[in-house]
Amino acid sequence: MPDGSSDNNSDLISGGHLVAKALKAEGVEVIYTLCGGHIIDIYDGCVDEGIEVVDVRHEQVAAHAADGYARITGRPGCAVVTAGPGTTDAVTGVANAFRAESPMLLIGGQGAHTQHKMGSLQDLPHVDMMTPITKFAATVPDTARAADMVSMAFRECYHGAPGPSFLEIPRDVLDARVPVGQARIPAVGQYRASTRSAGDPEAIERLADLLVHAEKPAILLGSQVWTTRGTEAALDLVRTLNIPAYMNGAGRGTLPPGDPHHYQLSRRYAFSHADVIVVVGTPFDFRMGYGKRLSPDATVVQIDLDYRTVGKNRDIDLGIVGDAGLILKSVTEAASGRIDGGASKRKEWLDELRAAEQTALEKRLPSLKSDASPIHPYRLVSEINDFLTEDSVYIGDGGDIVTFSGQVVQPKSPGHWMDPGPLGTLGVGIPFVLAAKQARPDKEVVALFGDGAFSLTGWDFETLVRYNLPFVGIVGNNSSMNQIRYGQAQKYGPARERVGNTLGDVHYDKFAQMLGGYGEEVHDPADIGPALRRARESGKPSLINVWVDPDAYAPGTMNQTMYK
Repeated sequence: MPDGSSDNNSDLISGGHLVAKALKAEGVEVIYTLCGGHIIDIYDGCVDEGIEVVDVRHEQVAAHAADGYARITGRPGCAVVTAGPGTTDAVTGVANAFRAESPMLLIGGQGAHTQHKMGSLQDLPHVDMMTPITKFAATVPDTARAADMVSMAFRECYHGAPGPSFLEIPRDVLDARVPVGQARIPAVGQYRASTRSAGDPEAIERLADLLVHAEKPAILLGSQVWTTRGTEAALDLVRTLNIPAYMNGAGRGTLPPGDPHHYQLSRRYAFSHADVIVVVGTPFDFRMGYGKRLSPDATVVQIDLDYRTVGKNRDIDLGIVGDAGLILKSVTEAASGRIDGGASKRKEWLDELRAAEQTALEKRLPSLKSDASPIHPYRLVSEINDFLTEDSVYIGDGGDIVTFSGQVVQPKSPGHWMDPGPLGTLGVGIPFVLAAKQARPDKEVVALFGDGAFSLTGWDFETLVRYNLPFVGIVGNNSSMNQIRYGQAQKYGPARERVGNTLGDVHYDKFAQMLGGYGEEVHDPADIGPALRRARESGKPSLINVWVDPDAYAPGTMNQTMYK
């Protein structure tokens, strides 16, 4: 047959075509890949199943793009790479998805079973390497099991908090053909169950009671609010019960800027003075000071998809395991009708936090409006924030420059903020742009890069040109890995602050032009806004190269515990 799925026998099907059928059943619309001889039968199957094959220039990009696709769509992403160095190149992307709780499947090639332990081309123990950074890692042992194993891997992606899975498929398993009747081909929607748990009803009643009687409550809405698509439930809770809300990770944008319950700059103050603190979908990791930044006198409640995360690193007063959206909805319902949910008595508390917000804003206002050259990073991120629209997906890829942006940039809609997550991986920017623009071509994508971060995966800017995926890119260029430089200066003094962290003065605007995109250079802060608008109007992938002050550091950089 012309599709290659049989050899003069319509009852035979190859391993690659079985893989593609399983991907189709999961709703996968695109695979990200860098070609290799071990995996090409998957491509052939994808052509027949109508799955787009997007080829990139580095396997790390393929894995990051699969991660990004999952975040944008709520469906698992998929990357397909060859054996050996193809799979090891993708390790960073898989590890990033693991820490960020992002569901994706990496399929890696492998030498033929018949050459097992003989030293075949690109042979490595992939499963052993991937097991610690995935929720599931296995070898497909037989062609008839190929689709079954793919569905099994996707199922494991959703066990507890989401995460990545890995499958290696030996070349002879992938290329062989078996009778269709011998293969288990999972039916759409019939091989995995809903994972949406509404939590312990007694615990929900207790949380509702705590919030009704709290005088100074605060809630942190983390990434799992977006993962579970619990935005409406979160909005309803904070507005009904009159609770100040802080957001981090993919939870940013849950409340729009200007919402009376949207707070950003007073989080440390709130967590030091609140009597009830609810942490939703955020572990007590380094971003939370391992839980030590919460008042020891506060009643602390943690809600998470993963039982193992609840109460880790810090004792809690109440833990609820389950789907953030369902739990928050149930809490609001349980609190309804109880002396107005305690909402009326919280005006003074909200006013107190708003005053703390204003104090913090006024402290940095001179930098936000600075006309200095080189440009202050606060001025750059302030201009970017003003540039964003309701439809702008914002992507941050960098160290110090993205730390600046975290305090200023406010996405205007849920699901419109993307950053690496807790692994702190540099290089996610271009792959995330690729995934976001493919998944949501109706959205504008705006990406801020540190110059060091862009350098890691920047060659796939050409992929964006090749696939005609326009975006507005900004490089905050200080010719330094500045987040590390600050730590070295603090630890070893100014005489040794430039060891191993200084980059060349690269004109990324010319790099963009060379690859067929739009590029522009900015030295004067007054030119930032006009340059961004010209990039938008160009209709091309773009890079605005903004020269920023190398001696300005973000407060988050200066407060990092590793430098203390």
